[in-house]
Amino acid sequence: MIPDLTASEPPTLRVAHLVGDENWGGVTRSLAFLSQAPALARHARHSIVPVRPGTSQMPEIEADVIVSHLTVNWRNLPQLTALRARYPNLPLAHVEHSYTEGFVAGNVANRLRFHSLLRAVYALFDEIAAVSSAQAEWIATRGLAPRERVSLLRSCAGIGDFLALPQAAGAVRHFAAIGRFVPQKGFDMLIPAFRAVTRPDVTLTFVGDGEMRETLADLARGDARIRFSGYSDNPATVLDRFDAVLMPSRYEACGLVALEAMAAGRSVLVSGVDGLADHVACGASLCSGHSVANWTAAIEAMAATDPHEAAARRQAARAAVALAEQEFARAYDRLLSRLTGGDRRSLRAA
Repeated sequence: MIPDLTASEPPTLRVAHLVGDENWGGVTRSLAFLSQAPALARHARHSIVPVRPGTSQMPEIEADVIVSHLTVNWRNLPQLTALRARYPNLPLAHVEHSYTEGFVAGNVANRLRFHSLLRAVYALFDEIAAVSSAQAEWIATRGLAPRERVSLLRSCAGIGDFLALPQAAGAVRHFAAIGRFVPQKGFDMLIPAFRAVTRPDVTLTFVGDGEMRETLADLARGDARIRFSGYSDNPATVLDRFDAVLMPSRYEACGLVALEAMAAGRSVLVSGVDGLADHVACGASLCSGHSVANWTAAIEAMAATDPHEAAARRQAARAAVALAEQEFARAYDRLLSRLTGGDRRSLRAA
């Protein structure tokens, strides 16, 4: 059954969010939060419309505003073109969850062709929403969309459970690396970096699963400090076991794990690529480079940090991200205002 995320009093503006299977979980969490946000619930009703990727067909959509969370690729180009043709008078926005400067650098051989695809698709929409400042700047600087049509929409939902956790106390000893076991996350580089750490009193636990599980297990073999753990139904309780989270991603549009970890009062160390750079301003620590030696040095420095200094940094970061959900709601409100010209009445009824 498709969830119908409604406010207690039916508002007038109907916002349909188009999602593919790969985006279902994260978008659902965000919409569940948006439907309850007082600033939005008064005048917007959010619903999820699942779309099967790779076809030229679109389901019937009853909405005043359509927001696409679909992955852009050549296979989906006819589908997205059909969306614009079928709803020529409705405001359309696209939220770019996937592509960044780091992604293109590491994964795209023919960049001219790929940039042409993005320009063609983005031109179908009235607004392009970036999920980080770095991504927004990349889209505008590369001319993928006019700067005036690029909005900033930092994803954030469900951090209340993380804020409720007791803050980690004392020195950093127990590290976590959380996420899918795929090349993007840089976990294959993190293991040799951690193995080079000379302290015997630190641990590193990989929380997740994925295609690289056997590769990572082989890299970790022989070091009892490195462990593996599966996903949990409650991500907040996972962080309760750790002092810090390591994010050596090779590219990352947003990096919600960093926000959740800081909300939980944990230390965070990031590579600083793409959207991870946004978290440094909130209190995450930045690794100075992307090599194994850089990460070994950064981990050792974090473990050697004075416990009182570490606690103060965690507390400051926690305070900085405490209002992230409210800012997410305000950003969506600004996006809807831009799309509707500030008129929150039903556009179809007008």
